[in-house]
Amino acid sequence: MKEYQTITEVSGPLVFAEVDEPIGYDEIVEIETPQGDTLRGQVLESSDGLVSIQVFEGTGGIDRNASVRFLGETMKMPVTEDLLGRVLDGSGNPIDGGPDIVPEERQDIVGAAINPYSREYPEEFIQTGVSAIDGMNTLVRGQKLPIFSGSGLPHNDLALQIARQATVPEEEEDGEEGSEFAVIFGAMGITAEEANEFMDDFERTGALERSVVFMNLADDPAVERTVTPRMALTTAEYLAFEKGYHVLVILTDMTNYCEALREIGAAREEVPGRRGYPGYMYTDLAQLYERAGRIEGREGSVTQIPILTMPGDDDTHPIPDLTGYITEGQIMMDRDLNSQGVEPPINVSPSLSRLMDDGIGEGLTRADHADVKDQLFAAYAEGKDLRDLVNIVGREALSERDNKYLDFADRFEEEFVEQGYDTNRSIDETLEIGWDLLSMLPKEELNRIGEDLIEEHYREDDGETVEAAAD
Repeated sequence: MKEYQTITEVSGPLVFAEVDEPIGYDEIVEIETPQGDTLRGQVLESSDGLVSIQVFEGTGGIDRNASVRFLGETMKMPVTEDLLGRVLDGSGNPIDGGPDIVPEERQDIVGAAINPYSREYPEEFIQTGVSAIDGMNTLVRGQKLPIFSGSGLPHNDLALQIARQATVPEEEEDGEEGSEFAVIFGAMGITAEEANEFMDDFERTGALERSVVFMNLADDPAVERTVTPRMALTTAEYLAFEKGYHVLVILTDMTNYCEALREIGAAREEVPGRRGYPGYMYTDLAQLYERAGRIEGREGSVTQIPILTMPGDDDTHPIPDLTGYITEGQIMMDRDLNSQGVEPPINVSPSLSRLMDDGIGEGLTRADHADVKDQLFAAYAEGKDLRDLVNIVGREALSERDNKYLDFADRFEEEFVEQGYDTNRSIDETLEIGWDLLSMLPKEELNRIGEDLIEEHYREDDGETVEAAAD
């Protein structure tokens, strides 16, 4: 291990040093300041005679007299099953006052790409307990399904609700072994107030026992934000593929992560891409999102729910735009629904889960799920279109049929989407609510559902099914 005192420049989160030997990309660096502090960093760029180092703890106190040591290895995450129930900072150090982590092994945070041939297609349903997701945009084990939100919207409340409610009901019912469920929660650039809310909720509900929490606060160095999701995903891969857990990874807020990339790119004087973000941001995000999935022959799985706030509620902004290309759909939060007091304010119309049809159907989630979902989507869309017409001609000018669709749209938001953040609905409860709403419409309007299902589930005016009424 060689030591240098050859720092030539300090620029933002970067330190530049001259060297006389080849230095590996991503190699870990220790920098000892004249004050005796030891800071950690990572080689960001290496060329003949010069390296650039990004410092995790910030560059305060570093000058030309500081010593630089290259450790000859890349950054690794100490992993063990005992991480469950622990709270760590963005660099993987415990901050919960508990004992030091005694790792079973140390794994490279970059991770190994999953061989496409070895991937299993995501098909198993994950129940979040949120009707707007389970019923209309179902999350499937091994999927990456982001939440697109906006500044001031309660995406954190939705994230916490999913974290404490998410289960794999199919395996719970079958009693299969190796079906433990774990949550990895990676927070990047959040405020101390948000961090306290997260921890209070985790401790109050007992969700912390099956969770590993990584906390990078807004006043922590931006460089640490680029490490936090990789630490979280490395932990998730270990628990999933070596310990057989089904792991749900929630990453919030990816916008803060991308802002850190832009800050580092500016410090490196890189040629910026769209809106000042690095041209390689698509590749960087793909390296994170593509770590979700299932591997043939392994019990566990890694499912991702990245959360991002769209700057200016603009879904064409580079961050949501690139995220949408990589992931399998999106859950859209809506400012108008939020102003109406709908909790959670999920707009199901622009939301999408591309793998939903493979994760629902016969068995626990019931064969009528797909038909009910399609009919709810169609009826809600027609009801929303009629709202625009009402603003022009008034409700009295509409037919009885049109008024039923208007009422349907209102009740859909009030009863199906609205459920609060403490209500945990099973998929059967969600579908029962769906049938209650569809029974507002005449039978002949239910043109996306088979007649046998209508006969079995359609409610008469007294709230009973046709079958029960006949009896």
